[in-house]
Amino acid sequence: MQKLVTIFLLIATMVLPGCGYNTIQTQDEQINAGWAEVLNQYQRRADFVPNLVNTVKGYASHEQEVLEAVTASRAKVGSIQATPELVNDEQAFAKFQGAQGELSSALSRLMVVSENYPQLKADANFRDLQAQLEGTENRITVARNRHIAAIKDYNITVRSFPSNLTAMLFGYKTKPSFTVENEKAISSAPVVDFGK
Repeated sequence: MQKLVTIFLLIATMVLPGCGYNTIQTQDEQINAGWAEVLNQYQRRADFVPNLVNTVKGYASHEQEVLEAVTASRAKVGSIQATPELVNDEQAFAKFQGAQGELSSALSRLMVVSENYPQLKADANFRDLQAQLEGTENRITVARNRHIAAIKDYNITVRSFPSNLTAMLFGYKTKPSFTVENEKAISSAPVVDFGK
């Protein structure tokens, strides 16, 4: 009997490293860490939006529609509970991504409006906030790219043999990743007409 147990343990030791369980755990933790960084950068952006809006409001108070859009978008982002479980729920993830996209769009419109106000563009506080926004958008892009790479590695692992058997046994499924909001719009080349 002792010999049988020893043989079983020897076989288990050789088979278990190839089951993928530890790889799935490592990759899942990388996803959680990447997600935390994405949220950190989105929070950084949300935190300085009120300062940006107030600075612009001082120069461009009649641009109320744009200012309200930024404020409403920030409130919508803040209303979504961004938990680690969000990356496992495709619908909740899409809702979160949509809200962040709306805020990005509203902030872009705000920056376009600022072009019409030379005094605003010359304001040191506004220039500082604009630089922070640009830096934060770059950080968001880097964090999202890292998160996308971690999701890709994880999804490959849970779909590849033999680790897919381990994934099925323990209930691990593929996770949603960031997507482009309007793929049809970006699939066609923009029309540039200098003749008009």
